[in-house]
Amino acid sequence: MTILIPSYEPDTRLLGLIGQLKAACDAMILIVDDGSGPAYQGIFDSAREAGCTVLTHQTNLGKGRALKTGFSYLQQNGNTDAVVCADSDGQHLPKDILRIAAATREHPQHVVLGSRHFTGNVPARSRFGNNATRMVYACTTGTSILDTQTGLRGYSADMLLWLCRIPGERFEYEMNMLLEAKSSGYPLFEVPIDTVYLDENKSSHFRPLADSARVYFPFLKFSASSGFSALLDFVLLFLFQWIGGALFLSVTGARLCSSVFNYTMNRTFVFSREKENGTATRKSLPRYYALVILIALLNYVLMHIFYENLSIPLLTAKLVTEAALFLFSYWSQRKFVY
Repeated sequence: MTILIPSYEPDTRLLGLIGQLKAACDAMILIVDDGSGPAYQGIFDSAREAGCTVLTHQTNLGKGRALKTGFSYLQQNGNTDAVVCADSDGQHLPKDILRIAAATREHPQHVVLGSRHFTGNVPARSRFGNNATRMVYACTTGTSILDTQTGLRGYSADMLLWLCRIPGERFEYEMNMLLEAKSSGYPLFEVPIDTVYLDENKSSHFRPLADSARVYFPFLKFSASSGFSALLDFVLLFLFQWIGGALFLSVTGARLCSSVFNYTMNRTFVFSREKENGTATRKSLPRYYALVILIALLNYVLMHIFYENLSIPLLTAKLVTEAALFLFSYWSQRKFVY
């Protein structure tokens, strides 16, 4: 087993964790100094003296890049055993790290998550942040997990190449991993762990505004694509109605044009991957348009009910219809199309 610890400006808790792990197991401990600077050199020198391998970034590149540096190093050196990633601030107990290692061996080719239950004295920003990302992740993927923000995760050695290819350099990397895992053939497996926060989590380097924006960026891209497509659909609907088309033809024509735009945007910018090729397109395209047909029918049925049966104004009817179908489309595209 290898324990990979990305570390930026650590304190003596890193050395305490190393000592506890050395006493509990004979795992290789790989630490990535993510540009902490000369002031922290003594801590990393002590880690080396304790038998750890330390890789160094000359400047701070972010947690995602530090993890990928460690994964790449292990891959190049022929690692064949489980890899467990843990944080350096003392929030992951040695017993929980070992439990994740055991679960990773028992569940190969899974992303094993050490999931906290957030009970007891949990800082408000941590509780709120995890609840928010859990809700967005569940709406986006149709999958509910307990802890989307855990840094304690386990992987099989044959997942290293995939881990190196996931986009993201900072905290968004771990969310991107969760978003891509299922479509890449790696199910999630959760193991309950203790919730530990020290000094109100003051040692965390997570920046609430900048890093939250990075974490939510995949969702924001999807929402932007859907939003522009909805705007195009909205404009075309009124244009076709103004020209004099029947409601069914107007709804169908507007949806067909906006769907071409939406599929192109999602394939190119939202769900783009290095592995994207003609075969992937041939699979996603019919699925996408099957969904388009379903949503178009639902769109027409709801518009007919609101506009013609209930005599709701066309603008209001369109807004209510789109709001009702947005989450369904959002979830369906992530889960079934791409």
